[in-house]
Amino acid sequence: MNFKSFVSIVALGVLANAAPHKRQSPAVITTCTTPNTVALTFDDGPYNFSAEIIQTLNAAGAKGTFFYNGNNYGCIYDEANVERIQNAFASGHQVASHTWSHPHLPQLSLDQVQFEMTSTHEALIKITGAAPAFMRPHLTPDRIAYGEYNDNVLSVAASLKETVVTWDFDSEDSLGAAPDVQESRYGQLIGQKPGTILSLEHEPLQTTAEQVLPFLISKLQAAGYQLVTVAECLGAQPYLSTGTPGVRDATWTCGA
Repeated sequence: MNFKSFVSIVALGVLANAAPHKRQSPAVITTCTTPNTVALTFDDGPYNFSAEIIQTLNAAGAKGTFFYNGNNYGCIYDEANVERIQNAFASGHQVASHTWSHPHLPQLSLDQVQFEMTSTHEALIKITGAAPAFMRPHLTPDRIAYGEYNDNVLSVAASLKETVVTWDFDSEDSLGAAPDVQESRYGQLIGQKPGTILSLEHEPLQTTAEQVLPFLISKLQAAGYQLVTVAECLGAQPYLSTGTPGVRDATWTCGA
């Protein structure tokens, strides 16, 4: 190997381990593409308010997308959580992956990213029979409003045939924004009449489920938007495949 070839290989290595991406990559979805649609998304479940969110969406003829963790607010395989996920799936809402334990993915090794993403992907197949076609990375530790990812995340997503999706509007519920503040932010957004909205909410927050969501659905529908899943707002399929849910066995566990 000559010196020039060696330098080229080193340069490629540096690029592969470069800082996490913050802007849109061709492999990452940040906005809807179907006109006049809004995709309401709920991160960090399954959790106690799942049934209430689903009931509110169903009553309004709206659809949502739930990005689930494997072991964050409880284990995904707990009977109550399995029931919550199956309820969302059976009601026609989209279920997708939000990794296993909600880590900051760019700080992990490739093997660790593989575990985080594959474990939840496989759990959702066992629970619903459907292989999720989408995953979402997390807010950054400094709470900047985008999902942060790097080449390892994109590589694992490609191996699972998952599309990485973030958002273009953050309700700021996870930042502790009061319901009236969230409602004001949404009101300002709707007043701007964007062609589409891909918004971020969080399932484990009671105020999101009980106060903000009913207000939000009412305002968006009154403005003429269709409330659809992420897949629908992109004109894509929500799952790579669908089949029969698995039977609970010794693998349905989050460990000791």
